[in-house]
Amino acid sequence: MTEVKAVLRDLVAANRILAHENVVDGFGHISARHPERSDRFFLARSRSPELVTADDITEFDLDCNPIDQRGRVMYGERPIHGAIHAARPDVGSVVHNHAHEVIPYSATNTPLRQIIHTAGGMGSHVPVWDIRDSFGDTDLLVRTLEQGRSLAKTLSHHSAVLMRGHGCAVVGRTVRDAVRIAVYLMVNARLQTFAMPLGDVRFLSEGEIAATAEMSASQLAADRLWEYWLRRSGCVS
Repeated sequence: MTEVKAVLRDLVAANRILAHENVVDGFGHISARHPERSDRFFLARSRSPELVTADDITEFDLDCNPIDQRGRVMYGERPIHGAIHAARPDVGSVVHNHAHEVIPYSATNTPLRQIIHTAGGMGSHVPVWDIRDSFGDTDLLVRTLEQGRSLAKTLSHHSAVLMRGHGCAVVGRTVRDAVRIAVYLMVNARLQTFAMPLGDVRFLSEGEIAATAEMSASQLAADRLWEYWLRRSGCVS
């Protein structure tokens, strides 16, 4: 299997996995950088993630122009992907989702912090981007490259950025990395919300955050999770 085919296979599976794990619903999307063209990325046409097939995957340049649109309707928020791929050469995949668990941390002054070891990779700081700060009253969707670049600037070198009243963008070195971090960012948010009313939360230390990031990204852990999610989402029997 060529590297491009392997990335496209994982991208289709990732859409199904994110839907099955309730990170995305009818909305949300995931992209992958072209492994042979760093100035291009792959993203499905405008379709609910659970329904995405290989035929839906479209190639784009970093200005979000489709290379071969073939009449397919495109996601309006593809500038999230184009801008982040352009700003972060280290990123191989971008997930945009509206997981309900993360929204409260985008709309309050309570920071989202790592509370569970399996959330390794989310990092010690998850910044919050507010579209209103630079663009006034909008429908909160990221429709232009200018807006996407503003979001990418707030993301900076971090693994995730919350979007006030909207959702988040999560990045990884690979599609599998991005899926893992997106799933456990959501889980971490849920558990933090459960824990805070019980008293002072003992969050992970900087050293623990670094160690759990290395552990979670290890081949042993990554392969085990990916096989599990593939089966749960029906990608393999």
